[in-house]
Amino acid sequence: MTFEAKTFYKSLINVVGPIAIQNLIAAAVSSADVIMLGFVGQTAIAASSLAGNIQFMLIMVATGTSSGLIMLAAQYWGKKDIESIRTLHGIALRISAIFGFIFSFAAMFFPHLLMKIFTDEASLISTGSKYLRSVSFSYLLFSVSQVFQAGFKSIERVKIVTIMTTTALSLNIFLNAVFIFGWFGLPKMGIVGVGLATTIARFIEFVFCLIYAKTQKDVKFRLSNVFRTKKVLTLDFVKFSLPALGNELVWGGAFAMYSVILGHLGEDIVAANSVVSTLRQLCCVLCFGMAYGGAVVLGKTMGSGDLVLAERNAKRLIFTTLASGLLGSILIICLKPVLPLIAELSESAAHYRDLLVYINSFSIFGAAVNTVLICGVFRAGGDSKFGFIIDLISMWFVSVPLGLIAAFVLKLPPIWVYFILYLDEFEKMPIVIIHYLRKKWLRNITRDM
Repeated sequence: MTFEAKTFYKSLINVVGPIAIQNLIAAAVSSADVIMLGFVGQTAIAASSLAGNIQFMLIMVATGTSSGLIMLAAQYWGKKDIESIRTLHGIALRISAIFGFIFSFAAMFFPHLLMKIFTDEASLISTGSKYLRSVSFSYLLFSVSQVFQAGFKSIERVKIVTIMTTTALSLNIFLNAVFIFGWFGLPKMGIVGVGLATTIARFIEFVFCLIYAKTQKDVKFRLSNVFRTKKVLTLDFVKFSLPALGNELVWGGAFAMYSVILGHLGEDIVAANSVVSTLRQLCCVLCFGMAYGGAVVLGKTMGSGDLVLAERNAKRLIFTTLASGLLGSILIICLKPVLPLIAELSESAAHYRDLLVYINSFSIFGAAVNTVLICGVFRAGGDSKFGFIIDLISMWFVSVPLGLIAAFVLKLPPIWVYFILYLDEFEKMPIVIIHYLRKKWLRNITRDM
């Protein structure tokens, strides 16, 4: 291995390792939620899964905004332009906080309306509404924390982000148990306890972000940055980040639509999907960490002006991500015997669960290919518009219509509807690969201030 390759892989490990650990802990929290709610009942599992789509959509907003910040800030970090990074942080903070407030307000005051989007079963609507109210304030806290963490990541302070989220999420797991089972003399709160635990953990995470921002000297990330503005950077942020935000919303909205379709096919398929999804998250932590972490490493190289090195490193990033995606595909099948231990399901739901494992194994590798290219390589060079367009077409004009037709016109069995929906990664893959080979993503997008 050459010195150049060793340098790249060292940088990649330093960034990706903490991100992968962070994703692993997040997936562990989801798994813990499912396991603990299994003691409450299958309805609680299904309701939390459907209600979780609201937070999932907010995560897509936060990820899109954070990706825009990282996309630009990582390149300015390569250029050592600190003032521009602070201004970009303020722009991202304004956008994310607005969305966080909207989601919190809707979850607090209109939870029944939100749940009716995903299901028409009264028991799921009632149970899910209780959860949404209890978790509502966490949405605003999460939105602000994510922007701070994206700022830290963009200047390669990834380890501290991992420490923050690991601490907060570990606390979340502990508090889940406390509130669900009524430890220390507290009443058993069931699904409401899950929402309350999440809110407390998000508050702790938010406080950690503010404390570290106060002590960290390289770039002064402050809440006051929200008042910083510069027309040229604002226009650049809009140009490069809005397509990334749109991409995440299109992708996340389509997945939420998948849940809407499945939610109208019965509680069994929803509960089965909830259990398998937790396992999928665990098996994807490395390849998704590679994709998003690689964007920081590649962006810094492009910002420094060395595009030849950036192209070689992109190839290395793709290879390592595909290897981790293949590992994830194999791992989810190997862990299939563990699933019955996570939650007790009805006979029908258990049958669906076992079949979904194989569909997700197939899907994980396709997701690894597309994610490393769209969210890693392309965004590192500011090319976020392509991902928005390709996901819009493949998911909203192909997969969602096909799923609706399969479910409500042809009335196919739920498992076939699920399979059709999860073909989306392979529908867009050829076009994504062609776009990579054209190299339009390979560019320095910084400005001389």
